[in-house]
Amino acid sequence: MDPKRPWECADMSQVRDEIDRIDRELVDLIAERFGYVDRAWQLKLKSAEGAVVPWRIQQVIDKVRVQATEKGVSPDLCEALWRQMIGWFIQYEEENLRKQSEGNGGKGA
Repeated sequence: MDPKRPWECADMSQVRDEIDRIDRELVDLIAERFGYVDRAWQLKLKSAEGAVVPWRIQQVIDKVRVQATEKGVSPDLCEALWRQMIGWFIQYEEENLRKQSEGNGGKGA
């Protein structure tokens, strides 16, 4: 079944179905992003770069805000969501980097 545009939804059931579809796609994209974050901490073991890279965080936030504005979505909302996600990923990276530096070798969460 093809996705419906918001104005094509005739009732709340259709709206909810489309929201559920989008949520599934968002989880898929977050899982894909997570794969790159997982690889990032492994590569950072070979460099002096830690989990927190302030210039990169700001670069990502700036790009998200621009894209949100272009799409007519609140840049503040998108920034808040991305900062939450970035914070979780940083915590994940730090935990794995710490375990590796302690010689534990585990991958963590």
